[in-house]
Amino acid sequence: MDWLYSLFMGEGIAHTVLVLSLVITVGIMLGKIKICGISFGVTWILFVGIAAGHFGMTVDHNTLHFIKEFGLILFVFSIGLQVGPGFFSSFKEGGIKLVGCAAAIVALGALTTYVIHLVTGTPMPTMVGVMSGAVTNTPGLGAAQQAYADASGINDPSIALGYAVAYPLGVVGIIMTLIIIRFITRVDFAEENKALEAISSERTNADKLSVVFTNGALEGQNIAHLRELINRSFVISRIMHEDGTIVIADGDSVLKIGDRLRVICSADDSEAVVAFFGQQIEMSMEDWGQGQTPQSQLVSRRIIITKPSINGKRLSDLHLRTKYGINITRINRAGIDLIPYQGMELQMGDRVMVVGNEHAIEQVANVLGNSLKKLRQPQLLTIFFGIALGVLLGSIPLMNIPQPVKLGLAGGPLIVAILVGRFGPHFHLVTYTTMSANLMLREVGLAMFLAGVGIGAGDGFVDAIVNGGYRWVGYGVIITMVPILVVGLFARLKLKMNYYTLMGLIAGSTTDPPALGYANATAGNDMPAVGYATVYPVVMFLRVLTAQLLILMVL
Repeated sequence: MDWLYSLFMGEGIAHTVLVLSLVITVGIMLGKIKICGISFGVTWILFVGIAAGHFGMTVDHNTLHFIKEFGLILFVFSIGLQVGPGFFSSFKEGGIKLVGCAAAIVALGALTTYVIHLVTGTPMPTMVGVMSGAVTNTPGLGAAQQAYADASGINDPSIALGYAVAYPLGVVGIIMTLIIIRFITRVDFAEENKALEAISSERTNADKLSVVFTNGALEGQNIAHLRELINRSFVISRIMHEDGTIVIADGDSVLKIGDRLRVICSADDSEAVVAFFGQQIEMSMEDWGQGQTPQSQLVSRRIIITKPSINGKRLSDLHLRTKYGINITRINRAGIDLIPYQGMELQMGDRVMVVGNEHAIEQVANVLGNSLKKLRQPQLLTIFFGIALGVLLGSIPLMNIPQPVKLGLAGGPLIVAILVGRFGPHFHLVTYTTMSANLMLREVGLAMFLAGVGIGAGDGFVDAIVNGGYRWVGYGVIITMVPILVVGLFARLKLKMNYYTLMGLIAGSTTDPPALGYANATAGNDMPAVGYATVYPVVMFLRVLTAQLLILMVL
């Protein structure tokens, strides 16, 4: 039976794979357990890893370090690739307020951590671990560990221990602050639901309108000229003449009094566009599909871009209107309807709404791809090329305070992934991945990282708790709740922020999926998810950066 003991408690590749797999398996199984409706999810892997390390199921230091760091890279890179297309749009009007509040929560959390360090004398590396656990931010933990190792040449296990001790009440504390804010500000869900109507003007879906053209001053002008006059974003997909004939519109189409127009525009522009052309009327899609000539037998269909050769090309480069006599009215990207324009660059995975006759639409589908099978193919070139660039960027010294500050193996790949997700199509990089593929990559990376951290920290965990580590629980609760309560009450009372959006903001500022799940279940709508997605990319970057800065400030 020596072989069995060696397999579990010895060394070698088989031992490493077995221990890692068992830790992840047991952690995932325990993650399905809910207490009062709250689950710690995959974070159980960390606790199981600590238990395994405590009872002697250790792994070679260098191998464990690789598992941990490579898992972290996979985790943050997949996150950045997913949020990249919408990252910069979060800074637009409406998102600035949310991002500002989230940044304030991060800054207050860092300040609270520093104050506790000064008052109690707890080492800063330990406090940064407590802070990362208190706000349930795993990339911050990884960044802190790497920053300390790079600056000192050794590892500090108290960083992971602080994270593990503070994490459980961090999850509970975030949800508790949501409940406290709700009762302090006397939230009335009926009133919050009414307030959503006022926010509806900010929705991202395009409006589809039927308008009768009555502006005599504009009669005889073509659509391209009228677009320059009004300077609004809109598309006229079809025109119904007074005799009932329906034709596809383009920039050269000349409008006459009495023409009926099928207009697609953003919600913000709809009132101005209608007033410019005439007045809105009610017409069903059946009305728009009827006509007197074969050309007027028009249908609309969504076509998915799946050909890599189309990725990054502009609409104007394809000449679809002149070649096939169709009109593109909307482009759906990541669930958001965009109004197309000639300079718009197309991306793999875009869903294009095309209007035309059946034969023409079939031809356009062949040009764009429209093959779901191709979308399921993994884009390994983009992933590993991006990881290589991320590691390179993360290794560049940025400043000295007094040690070199680097973005590290968390910050570098995260920033590159965001940039690749946003600008990759400019360079013909296929950045599209299915949600399931992205989630799989992310969860595998996170599981590897948590298992590596837990196994490495397990040897001294009990001794750390007995020798004063229990105090870290209280420090973590303070770091969790104080910044959220201060900013949350300010946003609610001073900025009059909708409570549903505020819940998403708080969950996003702590990058905490259980809090988002609670918010979604409480709200019964997607407003918390919108708030979460708006602040998440910026917060993820700030958490990584502040963790490193706090470590390097005291070294």
